[in-house]
Amino acid sequence: MEVHPLQKDGLLNSLLAVFGIAGPDWLHDTRYALPALMVMTIWRNMGTLMIIFLAGLQAIPEELKEAAAIDGAGKWRTFRSITLPLLKPTLLLGAVLLSVAYLQFFEESFVMTQGGPLDSTLSAAYYVYQKFGFGQYGIASAASWVLFIIIALVSVLQFRILKED
Repeated sequence: MEVHPLQKDGLLNSLLAVFGIAGPDWLHDTRYALPALMVMTIWRNMGTLMIIFLAGLQAIPEELKEAAAIDGAGKWRTFRSITLPLLKPTLLLGAVLLSVAYLQFFEESFVMTQGGPLDSTLSAAYYVYQKFGFGQYGIASAASWVLFIIIALVSVLQFRILKED
């Protein structure tokens, strides 16, 4: 029998029990289901973001940092004046990729809770999926368009905020 880490007798509750804490039923309690899925989703996407930022940091020429050190800039000033501005394209890519992924939050809810308990983990993407499954194609199409417009607006906003000077 496979034991999921967030089951009532799963890994996390077993660790809490060592300290005398009775853990909740993470995926079947309306108070904990969405935060549990959010933490899992953030954890799942961290690796991708780390690789993107590692590539961005490696693209910054060491000569610029050395020149700043020679000019007397400290670590904080070097980060603020050199590293951060040169990471703007990387920040933009990470922000757009993750916001699109989070706005299309589907797999976690579908696999782990099917939108429950009491629709507490029902996302826009899962709602569209349900409506298509129920044969309510008009509602599903309209919801898809609303989701698309929200994603487009968020992306445009991010491009405006993080644009190159």
